Amino acid sequence: MTQVKKIPLGANGPLVSKLGLGCMRMSPTWGKTFPDTTESIATIHAALDNGINFLNTGDFYGAGHNELLVGKAVKDRRDQAFISVKFGAIFYNGAWIGLDLRPVAIKNFINYSLVRLGVDYIDLYQPCRMDNSVPIEDIIGTVADLIKEGKVRHLGVSEITAEQLRKAHSVHPVTALEIGYSLAERQIESDLLPTAKELGIGVVAFANTAEGLLSGDMKAPLPAGSYQLHFPRFQGENLVKNLEKVEVLKSMAKEKGFTPTQLAIAWVNHQGEHIMPLVSMARRSRLSENLSAMQIQFTETEMQILNTHFSPGSMLGGTYLQR
Repeated sequence: MTQVKKIPLGANGPLVSKLGLGCMRMSPTWGKTFPDTTESIATIHAALDNGINFLNTGDFYGAGHNELLVGKAVKDRRDQAFISVKFGAIFYNGAWIGLDLRPVAIKNFINYSLVRLGVDYIDLYQPCRMDNSVPIEDIIGTVADLIKEGKVRHLGVSEITAEQLRKAHSVHPVTALEIGYSLAERQIESDLLPTAKELGIGVVAFANTAEGLLSGDMKAPLPAGSYQLHFPRFQGENLVKNLEKVEVLKSMAKEKGFTPTQLAIAWVNHQGEHIMPLVSMARRSRLSENLSAMQIQFTETEMQILNTHFSPGSMLGGTYLQR
């Protein structure tokens, strides 16, 4: 397999892989089934072997299970891994019940994360989102203090507005913005992405297939119990119409000899050198496909077709990413 190239994370940030590994699906975040731990650790090792050093986790993924897993995987390879951790989400019995972004809570969260990961510091530490319950100055100021203490190396933010990003960056330099971005989810192009670029902030883009919508495998209606059914985009006629639009992506993928998922990742990859596709996987069998996606090139005509067909707002129904 081809080694993934490295890029600076932001204008003055550390070198990281252009492709990131999301570890969330290695834990029972969306259900009660625990994935194969041995396979998950082997997947992380294979990613590191192929130059993917950006590992993304959250202290609330599987109630700490994910951090313990990542910790086991990097135990003897800490110098090869760039660990990104999200904090702030509160779950009970597998259900989201709110956020806790108080400084006292953040100071508590970081110590548990360091112990579970088995590390002395976290490379990128970020609130998972903000709800105005705590002033941004207090949240960012607390992480800045952790950076001074040596427990954190870089500040990240996730799922925030352009205005919040500017405010956070004024308190302490933000290294990276983690945000959902795909052909089907482009509303951030109007203000958030330009703001990040202006401020020299790297972009870690997750949900490249829009929760499976762009994978080419989804069919309407979805099976009962599918987590996507919580969102209008995947319900009734909305899903039927949205899947009709995906046929263009499927057709182009077939012509180019790739999968729709690969093209969806490749499109995100081509949105800028400062943008990193963050791809979740829990099996080594997915690695080759995702690495190959990073090598895909588009003609000007192909890119125009995709950008026009999947213009911002063209998909029906909202998701939790929409503001």
